[in-house]
Amino acid sequence: MVVTDGVEAPPKLGKFRHEGVLIEVTYLSWEQIRSADHILASYHLAGSFRTDTVIADPTGRLTELQKATARDYAKLPWVRRRCLDAERRIVAGIGSLDASAAPYEQVTGWLFPAGVTTHVLLSAGLRNPTVRLRYLAVRELLVEYGMPEVQEELLGLLGCADLTRAEVERWLGAMTEVFDATVPLVRTPFFFASDITAEARPIAVDGSRHLVERGRHREAVFWIVATYARCLKILAHDASPATYARFVPAFEELTAGLGLTDLQRRAQEVMDFLPRLGEITEAILARNSGIDRGRSADDG
Repeated sequence: MVVTDGVEAPPKLGKFRHEGVLIEVTYLSWEQIRSADHILASYHLAGSFRTDTVIADPTGRLTELQKATARDYAKLPWVRRRCLDAERRIVAGIGSLDASAAPYEQVTGWLFPAGVTTHVLLSAGLRNPTVRLRYLAVRELLVEYGMPEVQEELLGLLGCADLTRAEVERWLGAMTEVFDATVPLVRTPFFFASDITAEARPIAVDGSRHLVERGRHREAVFWIVATYARCLKILAHDASPATYARFVPAFEELTAGLGLTDLQRRAQEVMDFLPRLGEITEAILARNSGIDRGRSADDG
């Protein structure tokens, strides 16, 4: 994470190799991390300041923000605010679905908000709300808290609870094929473009295969779908119509297998799940021994 001057940060630089190491760079503006309170309330920012991982800090401001964030990170009021921040992202994402968009856009527009259900629980558990491995991370959390059945609910919401390894392997094969066909054609600088490169293949393709081989094929589905949809978006803009059309049928089979043919209904299912998600969140908050339940400044 590189902090830049100015109100708005530049576009994400993304993944690249430096001396053999795969690095991913995202820019933040000072406005985005303007105060410790702002960071503490943001579920996707707070984790980066929980421990001292500052590499360079010529102004000293990052160190100050890190120390202040770390001090209050585990306090219950802030943990609750981060859970609510994640829940608001679900509601906003589901509420902005565009039925007129291309199918790959619609699927992505549903997939990521639906997947933030895991982030609500990971935030309650003081865990990293990881992107690609979110369903694996939340599974480990739920097992630790004695609630493995909740994972089935989350996977059911995603549409993959009953999928077999063979089915996921077939879809992984289709995603691999479209990924490899897309990599040499990327021209448009989408924010995720560096995820569809030869350098990123060990993560997008091999990482998904590793999950399947570990018996976590259902937890691999989220990133398989996300990567396939991103590839189609690139092909729609940067490839010939014939090339794009060649990879549409497998995507349609994949999304149909997840029950995503009626996204409005699936969107309502996500919204209907929020009260249940709140109950699970409260259960984790109540059992989490790492949370500081003492009085804070917010308590007066």
